[in-house]
Amino acid sequence: MSGTVRVQPSIQSIKSLPGDFRFMGSPGSDRLQTNEKSRLGSGKTITLSVPENGKLRDGIDEAAESYEGDFDQANDDSPYSGNLASTEERPSIGEEDVDAVALPLPSSSKPPAENRWGDTSSYAGKKKVQSWFQLPNGDWELVKILSTSGSESLISLSEGKVLKVKADCLVQANPEILDGVDDLMQLSYLNEPSVLYNLQYRYNQDMIYTKAGPILVAINPFKKVPLYGNNYVEAYRRKSIESPHVYAITDTAIREMIRDEVNQSIIISGESGAGKTETAKIAMQYLAALGGGSGIEYEILKTNPILEAFGNAKTSRNDNSSRFGKLIEIQFSETGKISGARIQTFLLEKSRVVQCADGERSYHIFYQLCAGAPHALREKLNLRTADEYKYLRQSSCFSIAGVDDAEEFCVVMEALDVVHVSKEDQESVFAMLAAVLWLGNTSFTVIDNENHVEAVEDESLSTVAKLLGCSTGELNLALSTRKMRVGNDTIIQKLTLSQATDTRDALAKSIYASLFDWLVEQINKSLAVGKRRTGRSISILDIYGFESFDRNSFEQFCINYANERLQQHFNRHLFKLEQEEYVQDGIDWARVDFEDNQDCLNLFEKKPLGLLSLLDEESTFPNGTDLTFANKLKQHLHSNSYFRGDRGKAFTVNHYAGEVTYDTTGFLEKNRDLLHLDSIQLLSQCSCPLPQIFASNMLNQSEKPVAGPLFKAGGAESQKLSVATKFKSQLFQLMQRLESTTPHFIRCIKPNSLQSPGVYEQGLVLQQLRCCGVLEVVRISRSGFPTRMSHQKFARRYGFLLLESAASQDPLSVSVAILHQFNILPEMYQVGYTKLFFRTGQIGVLEDTRNRTLHGILRVQSVFRGHRARVYIKELRKGITTLQSFIIGEKVRKEYAVLVRRHRAAVSIQKRVKSKREMNRYQKLCDASVAIQSVVRGWLVRRCSSDIGFLRSGFKGAEPEEVLVKASFLAELQRRVLKAEAALREKEEENDILKQRLQQYESRWFEYEVKMKSMEEVWQKQMRSLQSSLSIARKSLAVDGSSRNSDASVNDDQDPTSLEAGPLTESNGTRPMSAGLSVISRLAEELEQRSQVFGDDAKFLVEVKSGQVDASLNPDRELRRLKQMFEAWKKDYGMRLRETKVILNKLGNDQGGGAAIDKVKKKWWGRRNSSRIN
Repeated sequence: MSGTVRVQPSIQSIKSLPGDFRFMGSPGSDRLQTNEKSRLGSGKTITLSVPENGKLRDGIDEAAESYEGDFDQANDDSPYSGNLASTEERPSIGEEDVDAVALPLPSSSKPPAENRWGDTSSYAGKKKVQSWFQLPNGDWELVKILSTSGSESLISLSEGKVLKVKADCLVQANPEILDGVDDLMQLSYLNEPSVLYNLQYRYNQDMIYTKAGPILVAINPFKKVPLYGNNYVEAYRRKSIESPHVYAITDTAIREMIRDEVNQSIIISGESGAGKTETAKIAMQYLAALGGGSGIEYEILKTNPILEAFGNAKTSRNDNSSRFGKLIEIQFSETGKISGARIQTFLLEKSRVVQCADGERSYHIFYQLCAGAPHALREKLNLRTADEYKYLRQSSCFSIAGVDDAEEFCVVMEALDVVHVSKEDQESVFAMLAAVLWLGNTSFTVIDNENHVEAVEDESLSTVAKLLGCSTGELNLALSTRKMRVGNDTIIQKLTLSQATDTRDALAKSIYASLFDWLVEQINKSLAVGKRRTGRSISILDIYGFESFDRNSFEQFCINYANERLQQHFNRHLFKLEQEEYVQDGIDWARVDFEDNQDCLNLFEKKPLGLLSLLDEESTFPNGTDLTFANKLKQHLHSNSYFRGDRGKAFTVNHYAGEVTYDTTGFLEKNRDLLHLDSIQLLSQCSCPLPQIFASNMLNQSEKPVAGPLFKAGGAESQKLSVATKFKSQLFQLMQRLESTTPHFIRCIKPNSLQSPGVYEQGLVLQQLRCCGVLEVVRISRSGFPTRMSHQKFARRYGFLLLESAASQDPLSVSVAILHQFNILPEMYQVGYTKLFFRTGQIGVLEDTRNRTLHGILRVQSVFRGHRARVYIKELRKGITTLQSFIIGEKVRKEYAVLVRRHRAAVSIQKRVKSKREMNRYQKLCDASVAIQSVVRGWLVRRCSSDIGFLRSGFKGAEPEEVLVKASFLAELQRRVLKAEAALREKEEENDILKQRLQQYESRWFEYEVKMKSMEEVWQKQMRSLQSSLSIARKSLAVDGSSRNSDASVNDDQDPTSLEAGPLTESNGTRPMSAGLSVISRLAEELEQRSQVFGDDAKFLVEVKSGQVDASLNPDRELRRLKQMFEAWKKDYGMRLRETKVILNKLGNDQGGGAAIDKVKKKWWGRRNSSRIN
C-alpha cells in the first residue's frame, strides 16, 4: 500500500454505485430488496459468485449481514453509533465537499448512466479476484487472483509481476464501494490490510477522523486542514454534519452530561507526535463555543499557551511534545454553561531541564524568554542568548522551523495576564527561569587533594544569588557542602565534583518543577468554580502515549506503566464490563475473547515482588546501584512470563502494546529525586517570595514517610516519597475519577516518523493500531449491544409514545409494547433482567420520534398557554381599565371640588377687592365732587354777596384748594398729551409700513400689467396671423375659382366636342370648390369667435387681478388654465388647417388644375407659413 497499492477510485465512482446493491445470501437481503423496490422501483441485484470451497461465501454472508444491519440504522442517542447512516438516508456530496465533510456512503439515487452497472457479472468477477498480499517488506498490496489450484493461487501484482503463493497468505479485500467509509464497523472484511487501506484512503483525502465503533481514530495530518472554525462548530451543534470529528465526540459528551446528569471524560491517547495536544485544544474550543457566555471559557483556552510553554519541548519525534500529562476538568452550570475548570498534571519530565539529547530542546519557555524578553527585563535578569547557557546548548538545537519564539513569548505574557497572574508574579517567574539557566553555567574548582570542590564566584554564581534573593556565600555552601546529623552532632561534608554537579542539577530541576506546579495552582485559582459548582463536568485527559525508543529509561518506564493502567480502563469499559453485564443480565450472547493486561499490571504493582516495590526497596539502600537493582529484578521475576532479564542493566517487559527493553541506568537516582535539606533551607531563607513558597511545599510533601527502611545518607529525610510512589498514587486517583465518568476515547495516530504531510507508513500505523486495540474494539462492538437502558428508564422516557394507555402496566410490559409498536426487529435488541440492550443505531428511531412528539406537545402547549395568557391579559386589562376609570373619576372629582372651592374663594376675594377699590374710587369721586361743589357754591356766594369782607375772606380761604385742583388738571393734561404723542408715533410707524407694502404691491402690479400686456400682444399677434392666413386662403380660393371658369370657356371655344361633357365637369368642379370655401369660412368664423372669447377672458382676469371686479377665484391659476386652453385650441386648429390643405391638394389633383393652380396654392401656403413665422 505504500507505493504499490492500487490506484484509489474517485469519489464519483463511489457515489455512482446503485442504491439497490445488496450482497446475496444474507438473512436480511429479501427484506431490504423489498424495501428498495417499494421506493425505487424494480432494480438489479448483484450476485457475487464464490469459489467451490464455499469459504468465501460464508464470509460474505456473515459480513453482509452486519453490513446491512449497520447500513439500515441511525442512532442519534448513543455515542457509539457515530455516523452509521443507511444508503437511503445518506446525502450525496460532490468532490468539492470532500475537504469539508467525511466521505459518505453511496447515494441511493439511480445513476445517470445506468448501463454502467448493467454487466453485474463482470463487476462480481472483478471483486472475487481481489485480495491482500503481504510483501516481504511487511507492506500490504492489493493483488488479483488469476487462478487457484488446491492450496496455491496465481496472483498478479500492480506492476504486472505474477507470483504463485499459498492461498492462506491471501487476505480478503472489501469491495470498492466500501473504500473510505467513515466507520470501520461498516467494512465487510475487518482485517489489518483493509483497516490500513481505509485509513490511508481517508488520510489522502484530508479526512483525518474515522470512527472505530465507540473510538475516534485521529491521524495527524502535519498540516492545516479545513475542518475547523465557527461554521463547523455550528454545523456539529445542529447535527447538520455527522462525519467523524472531535467536535462530534465533544458534542456527544455534552449532550450525555445534560441528559443523564453524569460526568463525562474524553481520554486522548497516542504516542509522541500523534497530535494529542492539538486534539485536546480542539475539544476545548468546542466546549468553549457551546458552553461559553460567562467569559471563563476564554481563560480556559488561554491556559494552553502557558502549559505548552512550560511543559512542552522539541523531541526527536515531535516539535511540540508534551512532557507531562494533564487532566482538565471543566465544570458546567445547570444551564449547560461553563462555570469553571481545574487542571491536574502528572509526572513532569524534570530531567529535560538539565540534559537534552542531540537534536532536541529543553522546555519552550527558556528559548522564548531569551528571544522575546523586553530590553528592561533582559537587563534586570541579565539575560543572554540561548546559545550562551550550558543547559540549552547541550543539544545544539535552538529553534524550531516555522516557530517564532519571540512572538510566542508575547502570547505567553498575554495569557498570563488573562489568568490573572500579576506583573510582579510574572517578573518573579521569569527570574526563576533565569536563575535555572544561570545555575547551569555555575562551575566548580577543586580545592584539595581529595577532589573536593567549591563554586567559582563568577557572574553566574552572583546572578543566581541575586535572582533567588540570597548571598553568594550561602549559595556556595549549599552547592559545595552537605550537612549530616550523626547522633546529636552535625557534620559538614565537602562534596566532590560529581556530587556538587548533581546537587546543582537537583536544585535546578526542583526550582523548575516547583515553578510549574505553582503556575498550575495559580491557574486553578483563576478558574475556580466556587459556589457555582454543580457537580457536572467534562474531563479532558491528555496524557503521554506508549513509548518505545532505542534506549528506554525511567521516564518511559513510568509512561508505559500509566498506559497499561489506561489500557485496562479501556478494556474494562469496552470489553470486561460490557461482557460481564451481558452475562449478568442473562441475554443471549456469544462471549468474545480479548487480550487482557491484568497480568502485566500485576508485574508492576504486585507487592512485595513487583517492579515498583523492588524499585522503591532498592532506592532506600545506601549501597544500591542500578546494576544491583537489575540483578534483583532478574532474581525475583525470572519466572514471570511478562518479564525477561537481559544482559547487564537491561530488562524487558511484555506490554499490551509490545515488548519494551529498559536500561536501568539512572533508575535509582531519578526515583529518589533527592534534594538535600541544605538546598531547601537555602530556598526558605531567600528574600524572594517564590523560593520560600517552593521550600514550604517541599517540606509539606515530606510529612508522609514511606514504610520501610529510610535512606540515611545524603539527607533523604527531606524527601521520603519516591517518584514512582507519588506517580502511582496520582495514577490511582486519576483512575478513580475516570471510573466515575462516562468515557469517550480518541486514539491519535502518527502516520509517519518524518512529521511530513501526505506520508503514510503502514508499519508505523499498524503498530499504533495494535497498541490501542482498535481491531478488537470494532470486532466486539459489531457483535455486541452498545446501547442499553433500564426497563424503568426506557418506559419513563418513551412510554408516552404508546397509542394506548399503559399506566397500570409494569415497565417491562411497557418497554416490550413500545418495541412492538415501532417494529424493531428481534435480532436488533435483547431483553435482559433489568435492561434493554440495543444494537447500534436502534435507539435513534425512538429518540427521533420522541423529539418530534415532544416538539409537537410543546407547540400545542405554547399555543394553548398563549391563548390563555391573552385571555387573562384581556380580562386583566379590562379590569384595570375599569378600576382606573373609577380611580381617575374619583381623583378628578376631588380635584374639581378643590378647583370649585378655589374659584369661589377667588371670586369672593376679587369681589371684596373690587368692592374696596370701587369704594375708594367712589369716595375720592365724592370728595372731588364736594370740593368742586364747594368751590362753585363759594364762587356763587361771593358773586352774589355784597359783603366784600366776607368775599375776600372766602376767596382767600379757597385759594390753596383751587391751586391744588389746577395742578391736578395740569398733570392730567400732560399725561394725556404724552399718551397722544406716543399713539401718534405708533400710527406714523404703521403708516410707514403700510406705505412700504403699498409700494411693493404697486411694483408687483406694474410687473403683472407688463406681463399681461406682453401676453395680450402675443395673443393679438397670433390672432392677426391666423386672420391673415384665412384671408389669404379665401383670396386664393377665389382666384382659383375664376381661373377654372376662364379655362373652361377657352376649352369650349377650342373643342366643340366638349359641350356634352361641359355641364358635368362644371357641376363636379363647383361642388368641391364650394365645399372647400365653406370649410375655410367656418375656420375663419371659429378663429374670430375664439379670439373674442380669449380676449374677453384675459381682460376679465386683468380686471380681477387689479381689483376692479370682485370674484372668488385665483387669477393666476385661471390665467395658467386659460393659457393651456389656448395652446390646446391652437394645436387643434393648426391640425385642422393642415387637413384642409391636404383635402384641397387632393381636389386640385383630381380636377387637373394644372401648374397655375399649384403655383397659386404654393404661393398661398408660403404666405401663410411666412406669416406664421413672423
